[in-house]
Amino acid sequence: MSNAKTVTDSSFDADVINSEDTIMVDFWAEWCGPCRAVSPILDQIAEEHSDKIKVVKLNVDDNPQMAMKYQITSIPAMKVFRGGEVVKTVIGAKPKPALEADFAEWLK
Repeated sequence: MSNAKTVTDSSFDADVINSEDTIMVDFWAEWCGPCRAVSPILDQIAEEHSDKIKVVKLNVDDNPQMAMKYQITSIPAMKVFRGGEVVKTVIGAKPKPALEADFAEWLK
């Protein structure tokens, strides 16, 4: 489905919080149609901006601890982490130009 790295409750700290990279976490679920719609767009953004931002995916059904910790109540939810902190949150599927505008600060 996606070539983004999958993170889990147990790998989240190592893969996201302790990373020196800017990380976008896509909180999603298999049953979520909008999640499936936005996934290839996030893959494109990750590929086109691989030197600036890394995209990882966290399945909220399989990893309820992180979903609860970050108060994920609607999906898809995309959170940008920098230095272990959430610096941007976008909720809902959007077309690529809208997502690029939302994340422009980290794609420059």
